[in-house]
Amino acid sequence: MAASVAPSPSPYGTPRTRVMVADDSAVVRGLVTRWLEEAGCEVVATAANGRLAIEALDRAQPDIVLLDIEMPEIDGTQALPRLLAKRPGLQVVMMSTLTQRNAEISLRCLALGAIDYLPKPEGNRGVTTTAAFREDLIQKIRMLGQARGAPLRRAAAERPGLPERAVAPVPAAPRPAPPPLRARSARGVPRVLLIGASTGGPRAVGEVLEGIGAPTLKRLPILIVQHMPPVFTGVFAEHLGARVGLPAAEGKHGESLRPGTIYVAPGGRHMGLAGTGHDITIRLDDGPPVNFCRPAVDVLFRDAAQVFGAATLSVVLTGMGSDGTHGAKALVEAGGAMLVQDEASSTVWGMPGSIAKAGYAHEILALPAIGPALRTQISGGAA
Repeated sequence: MAASVAPSPSPYGTPRTRVMVADDSAVVRGLVTRWLEEAGCEVVATAANGRLAIEALDRAQPDIVLLDIEMPEIDGTQALPRLLAKRPGLQVVMMSTLTQRNAEISLRCLALGAIDYLPKPEGNRGVTTTAAFREDLIQKIRMLGQARGAPLRRAAAERPGLPERAVAPVPAAPRPAPPPLRARSARGVPRVLLIGASTGGPRAVGEVLEGIGAPTLKRLPILIVQHMPPVFTGVFAEHLGARVGLPAAEGKHGESLRPGTIYVAPGGRHMGLAGTGHDITIRLDDGPPVNFCRPAVDVLFRDAAQVFGAATLSVVLTGMGSDGTHGAKALVEAGGAMLVQDEASSTVWGMPGSIAKAGYAHEILALPAIGPALRTQISGGAA
C-alpha cells in the first residue's frame, strides 16, 4: 500500500497549511481529510502507518503531520524521531485515545519533539459523532498554521516540485510596535507562583520549572493550569514532579497549599483558591467553560488576585486563545507580577500575546530566560 498524495495547490493561490494525516483507520483518514480541506487546509498526503508516513514525507512536504500513536508496522512513537530527523522543525501533532497509557506516551512524544497532542474519541463511531473532536482538530491546525505564517510562505516558495506560480507574492508586513510593558511597582517576596499554558505548554512548563530549580521552588506553592483533558493532567503532574524533584499532583478540593508542592488543575474542572491569610485551600468546581476552557487560567488568576494580591507571581506561556487576560488584569491591579513568554519562542503566541497587547505584562521574555527571572523574584531579588 502506498501513501496517497493530494494534488498541489492551484496556481496563484495563497499557500495553505499543508497537512499529512497518518492513521491506520481509513475512516479517520477520510473524515480528517474532509474536515481539514473544508476548513481551508491542504491535506497533501495520508498514510496508514508510520512507515508510509516516513516514505511520503519528502514527496508531500507537509508543514504539519497528524500522527496516530497506535498503528501497525511502525507506530507513532517509532515514526516521530524518524520524521523529525528527516525534517527538523516539522510540526508533529500526536493523536491518541484518552487512556492512561496513551497519556504517558503522548507526553513522552512531546519531550521527543512533537509540538502538541490531540485526544481522539475511541473507535470510528466516536470520531464520527463527537463534534468536539472535529472542532479541536480544526482549531489546533489553523492556529499552528497561522503561527508559522510568513515562514510557511517563504518555505513554500522554495519547495521543489511545485509550480513556480503556486505561491502568490506576499508583501513584507510592517514591523508592529512592541507591546507596552506594565510599569513596575515595589513588591515583596511572592507567596505563590501561578503558571498558565496551552498549546506547546507541557514542554514549556517543564523548562520553566527546571530553570527556577527545586531549591527555590521549595519556598512557595506552585499552581498550574495547563489546558488538558482528564487523565492527561494527572500524568502531566507526575512528569513535572519527576523532572524537578518535588511533590506534584492534580489539585484536590479543600486541599491546603504547601510550599514546594506543584498543583495541576484537573482536566475538565476549574481550579481556584479560597481562604485568607495563611489558611489558603484549593477550590475545584464544574462550572461552565471560561474562554471555551475548563480548566481556565482566568479562574485561578481571579481567585489569586483576591487571596494573595500583591504577593502573587504569575507567568503565562505559549497557548492559543486569550485565556488568562481577564485574570491578568485582576492580578496586576492587585499589585501582582505578570510575566509572559515572547512570540519568537512560543508555539502559539495567543494567550501570552493577548496579555502583552493588553498592557498587563511586566516582562516579555524568551522561554530560556523565564525560569531565571522567576528565580530572582522568588529569591527576593529585583522584582
